Order: sequence, then C-alpha cells, then structure tokens
Amino acid sequence: MIDPCELSPSYVRAVAPYQPGKPISELAREMGLDESGIVKLASNENPLGVSPLAREAIQAQLQGLARYPDGSGFELKRALATRYRVGQDHIVLGNGSNDVLELVARCFLGNGTSAVMSQHAFVVYHLATQVAGAARLETPASHYGHDLPAMASAVRENTRVIWIANPNNPTGTFVPAPEVEAFLRRVPTRVVVVLDEAYNEYLPDEVQADSVRWLQQFPNLVITRTFSKAYGLAGLRVGFAMAHPEVADLMNRVRQPFNVSVVAQAAAEAALNDREFVHRSVELNRSGMRQIIEGLEELNLQYIPSFGNFVSFRAGGAAQVYQRLLRHGVIVRPIGVYGLPEHLRVTIGLPAENERFLSALRVALHA
Repeated sequence: MIDPCELSPSYVRAVAPYQPGKPISELAREMGLDESGIVKLASNENPLGVSPLAREAIQAQLQGLARYPDGSGFELKRALATRYRVGQDHIVLGNGSNDVLELVARCFLGNGTSAVMSQHAFVVYHLATQVAGAARLETPASHYGHDLPAMASAVRENTRVIWIANPNNPTGTFVPAPEVEAFLRRVPTRVVVVLDEAYNEYLPDEVQADSVRWLQQFPNLVITRTFSKAYGLAGLRVGFAMAHPEVADLMNRVRQPFNVSVVAQAAAEAALNDREFVHRSVELNRSGMRQIIEGLEELNLQYIPSFGNFVSFRAGGAAQVYQRLLRHGVIVRPIGVYGLPEHLRVTIGLPAENERFLSALRVALHA
C-alpha cells in the first residue's frame, strides 16, 4: 500500500511547523495555574488591547456575519490608499502579514529558484521559501541584524526574492533608510525585495522614513505591514502589502477569496483612523522598553537594542530560565529556532506586567 504522505514533495515533508508563543490557557493547564494570574509577554501583542474605535466597528458588524465579506476589501483598501498616498491597485490584503508574505512566495518562488534572507531573521521567510520548493540562501548577521551588502552579494541568477525585516523580529535590529535605499539600487530589478515593516509604527521619529515613496522608483519592491502590533488586532489577523500594480495583481490572483473577514476589515479601517490609540501604544512601549532595559542592566544581562515592541536578552541556560519563568506564571519566547539558543525574547507589556517579569526573572536566574 502506498502512503499518500510519501508522495508529498520532500521539501514539504521536511517543514518544521511554526511554533507560536505559548497560550495562557495552555500554561494554565500544564502548571495548574489560574489564568488570571498569568502574564504573557511572548507574542509581541499590544498590551493596551483593542482600539476603542475598532471595538465599536467590531460591534457594528456582528449582525452581518451571515454574509460573505467584500472579497476586494474596497473600503479598507481605500482607507489604506488615502493614508499612504498610493492607488488601491497597489494594495493586497492578507489574513495577517504572514499571508501576504506567503503570497509573494507563491507568486515568485518554486523549484529551481532561490531566496535570500539573513541569519536571525523572521522564521516565516524560511518556511515560505521551503514550502515553495525554493533554495534558502542565508547570509551571516551583522551585530544580530541584516548585512545588506552581504545579502546583495548572495544573489544568484536564480534568485527571485529577498526577505528583509526592518525592524527585525526577534532581534529588534534596524537598518537606516539610506542603507536600504542604496541596497534597492544595487539589487537586480528581476529580484523581488520584500521589506517587512510589521513594527514600523514603533520607530522613533528620528529614524522614520517614507519607505512607501520607494515604490515609485523600484517596481520590484513589496512593503508589508500589519494591524497585529501597534493597532492591537492580532486576534483578527489583518495585514497588507503595497507593491507595484503589476506585482499586486499577481498576488491578488493567488490570494484566497474572502481572506480577510467582515469584522477584520471593519476593525482595521477603524483602527487605522484611531491615531490617538496608536500614539498611546507607542508611548507606552517607549516607557516600557526603558523599564525592561533598566531591569536587565541591573541584572547584568546582555540585550540586543531593539526598535520593536520587544527585546531579546542573553540568559545563561536560557531553556531552564524559560521553564522557571513559566512556573512563575510568566510567558516569554525562547528563540533557539532563530539561531539564538542562549537568548529569550520578552514583549513590552503594561508597567505591572513588566515588573512581574523582572521579579520572576530575578528568581529564575538564581534558582
């Protein structure tokens, strides 16, 4: 008897599934803990929760859930086009930004092609490339971040995609805009460059740049963003890409129909216009980052300076420290899968959550 699984492509059978942060409910079951006493700082979620305007929009949509969503996402795309000053034909909506990353892979990668990515970069780049049957060309990191000259030099004749996270997850590193722009000029136009800006809203004003304007110069550029972080909609899964209309058209051809729900579209449109909520989220993140970093420095722990809403730090015996933190009801993220087995990543939370983490960490380090 032939096992149908054995007929699946070998590169699919070799995939190691993405491991998300441990849910609160799972830890409560494993450790016999009260869910209300668990602090989750593992998945870079917004500690302020959902934007008030988005919450109102969600409530307004509940009576219409028997209807399919607008498959084109017209209203959300119009709002995004207005905000970023691009045509609606530049925009591709996704079930989270992971979805649009995978759309790029489906459009441009396959057997006999390759994709370039950095060491310590977001693991979904590896997964999307592998599932497409393409070769992964990983360049060494520079100070835990992307070495763009090395990535440009790694491009082969069969390279079709370059993945760049800016800021990068899980290291939080950031490449300044002039370096990215110089890189775009160097890369052959036949290679699609994906600039993943999931944490863009958290960037300090002094390093913010209008990367969207690069779309006019570089038709091979795809910029991806998400509503899961600063906008507080991780549970609704809404992301989007901005690209040259011809690239966007290809991505929309392979996009699943109705990939963004009625509720998600309405909530994202409302959240986009709730600038006060995003401002509060960013300010809370800045003060929380200072709180966490000061605590890590008091404990003499090395950390990677971060431009996101998280920070990765070195903890001797990281796996053991992670388990001890779990027993104290604090969930962080081990990042050994990113080639950083001695590091843990902690999301910036509310002040009390940050202090709870630091208190538990002090105990876990000396247990």
